[in-house]
Amino acid sequence: QVQLVESGGGLVQAGGSLRLSCAASGTIFSINHMGWYRQAPGKQRELVALSSSSGRTNYADSVKDRFTISRLNAEHTVYLQMNRLKLEDTAVYYCNAGGRDSYTGMLGDYWGQGTQVTVSS
Repeated sequence: QVQLVESGGGLVQAGGSLRLSCAASGTIFSINHMGWYRQAPGKQRELVALSSSSGRTNYADSVKDRFTISRLNAEHTVYLQMNRLKLEDTAVYYCNAGGRDSYTGMLGDYWGQGTQVTVSS
């Protein structure tokens, strides 16, 4: 099985910064895309940032110029640097990755357990 473990969430004041980390482990043959989604109370889960295997990145309009996604391919790790945080960034942030399981040979879409980010005024 492939597991994703996130870390780095917490409470921060508006205007502050946080860095989220996510490491994939387990029976990994290859990892393709890695990214971050978030879900605020009463809202649907939405894409925050995505990094393809070629290094191309996509961001939600609401976080462009404030958040930066990066990854260490050799360590199957992805980061999300969040700057100038706003109240509306409060949500549970989920790591997502797509890849192939080395045990089953199957492609899969994997999710972390989520980490809470709370921005206070």
